[in-house]
Amino acid sequence: MHTRRDFLRYTTAVGAALPLLAACGPSRGSDGTGEATVLRYQGTTGSVTLPELAADLGYLDGIDLEWLSDTTSGPQSIQAAATGDTDYGGAFNGAILKLVAAGSPVTAVIAYYGSDEETYSGYYVLEDSPLTQPRDLIGATVSMNTLGAHHEFVVREWLSRNGLTEEEIAQVELTVVPPVNAEQSLRSGQVDVATLSGIHREKALERGGLRPLFTDTDLYAFSYGSLVLRNDFIERHPTTTRAFVEGVARAIRWAQTRPREEVVDRFVSIIERRGRNEDTETIQYWKSDGVAGPGGVIADKEFSVWHDWLVRNGELAEGRISLSEVYTNEFNPYANGTYPPDSGPDGEPIAATAGGGTTGEGQ
Repeated sequence: MHTRRDFLRYTTAVGAALPLLAACGPSRGSDGTGEATVLRYQGTTGSVTLPELAADLGYLDGIDLEWLSDTTSGPQSIQAAATGDTDYGGAFNGAILKLVAAGSPVTAVIAYYGSDEETYSGYYVLEDSPLTQPRDLIGATVSMNTLGAHHEFVVREWLSRNGLTEEEIAQVELTVVPPVNAEQSLRSGQVDVATLSGIHREKALERGGLRPLFTDTDLYAFSYGSLVLRNDFIERHPTTTRAFVEGVARAIRWAQTRPREEVVDRFVSIIERRGRNEDTETIQYWKSDGVAGPGGVIADKEFSVWHDWLVRNGELAEGRISLSEVYTNEFNPYANGTYPPDSGPDGEPIAATAGGGTTGEGQ
C-alpha cells in the first residue's frame, strides 16, 4: 500500500520532467497532409473507453486507435499523454488542473466520466464501525485506488464541508489499495473506510455488513473527468483533433440515448473481439457513465469548483492559471447547443432513452 507522502514524491519528480519530455513520442501515421491517422492510448481492463466505442461505431472518421497498455490511474494516464508516450489520456479534472499548473502543456477537450444516481463512488465502513460522522475519520485509514485524483479530492472536500480544518484533515490517512482488494481490506480491518464503486460496490453490498458514510453524489452530480490532448498535438493536427473529439462526442451521445441493454451488449461485443484475454463480468454491472453534458460538453463549474478548492487550500496560487488554459469545448459539436436531444451532430435520429457511456474506475 502507498500513502499520500509516497504519491507527492512521485508527482514532484514527474512534474519536473514534463517540460523536457512533452515534445517526445510523436503520434504515428499520417494521411499525407501532416494530420495524424493513428492515436496511441492506454485502455482499461474489462471495460470499454469512449474512444474505443467511437471507433467501433465508425465515428472516428479515418482515425485508427493503437492500444499500448492498460491503466487504472487517471494521473498516470494524463502524465503519459503529457510526456508523449500516448496521444491522449483521461483523468479527474482536479488532477488535470494541477498538471497544467505545474507547466504541463495539455488541454482538456471533452468530459468522459462523472457521477449520477446510477454511477457513483461510495465511502463505506463496516456496519458496526464506530465511525459515524466526519470528525471520526481523524486518525482513520481510508482506501482508494490512487492518490491526487477524484477520490482524494472528494474525501477532503467532504471533510472540509463538515468543519474539519486542514490540520485535522491531514491526520486522515489516505492509502492506495487496488479496487479489487478494497472490500477485503475493509472486512479484515486493514483500513477503516473503503472506497467502492461499480462491480466492487455492488458485490460488496450483496454480501452485506457494510454501510456508507457518504457518496460523491452527496457533494456533486456532474462530470468529474476529461480527456486531454497535448497542446502541440492540437496545433499540429487540428483536423485530427476535431475528428477525434467529434467522434467521441457522438459516441457519448449514442450511449446517453440508447437503452442500457443495447449499450452493454455493444461493450461485450467489443471486449470479446479485441482479444486482450479479458472477461466481461465487470461490464455487466455498467449503468451509466455520469457524463452530465450532452456529448461530453464540459461545464465551467466542472473545473472551477476544483480550481477554487485548490486556491482555498493553498495548493494553487490565485491567478496562477485561468480555466481557458485548462479546457476547451471548441471541437465538440454539441457545444453550441443547436442539436436537439434526439439527434446526433450530423442530424441522424437517435432514440431518446435513459443511459450513459463508459468509464474507467477511480480516475
